[in-house]
This record gives sequence, C-alpha cells and structure tokens, in this order.
Amino acid sequence: MARSVDLDLVCVAPNAKTPVCRFLDYSKFHYEQVKKARESKKNQKMVTVKEIWLTPVISSNDFETKLRTGRKFLEGGDKLKVTLRFNRRARMMSSDIDAQRNLDKFIQMTSDISNAETKPVQEGKSISLILVPKKKN
Repeated sequence: MARSVDLDLVCVAPNAKTPVCRFLDYSKFHYEQVKKARESKKNQKMVTVKEIWLTPVISSNDFETKLRTGRKFLEGGDKLKVTLRFNRRARMMSSDIDAQRNLDKFIQMTSDISNAETKPVQEGKSISLILVPKKKN
C-alpha cells in the first residue's frame, strides 16, 4: 500500500502496546526528528557539581574563604557538594559535634542563595551534602 502512493511505512511508536505505523516520507520524518532533537538540546543547561572540602577543625578564616568560594559557585548556577573529611586520627572522628556544627553553619550562611538538596550523609570517613542554587524569579 505504501509503495502504491510513493511513501514509506514508518513505525512512529514502536514501544506502544500496539505499535503505531504510518505512511510517511521517511527523509522528511527523519529531518523533523533531528530538528526537534537539536532544538531540545539547545534549551538544556548543563549543571555541574562543584565540591568543597572542609575538616572538623577548620579555622574561621579558612572557613570564610571556603564559604566565599562556595557562594561564588552557587551564584554561577552550579550545584555544590560540601564534603567534611575526617583524618585517620580517632580523636578527629570523635569531633562529630564540631563537624555537624560546621556543616550547619555552611548551610545557614548560604541559605539566602541555596537550598539543601540532601541532608548530611556519612560516607566512610567523610560527611557530605549537596546544595542547589535557588530558582531566580
């Protein structure tokens, strides 16, 4: 039937419960698909995840420097992973309260431009969380 009208039989929905096929000019159909894909790719924004490392016994001026850098990443539209790393020393692992305090302070100081996507999660010898920039109106 397709050959009689100089068209191609194209399966437009192969994953449907009942596959859908149409009589189309395949080259025109393919051109439209490529055009749609190119258009959707143009509207996408690549989001990168930047990471900042802290320690539980970080000094206040180092913390301020890390905070400034983190704010710059968030204002640039990137996600920010804040990782608080413990050394091998057992006494540093016991300073879990200081670690949590540093992470809470970081979240509070960036709350005007970001939201916490995940809560602080302990992964081995580090605790990490992800901050996402707030949507601009």
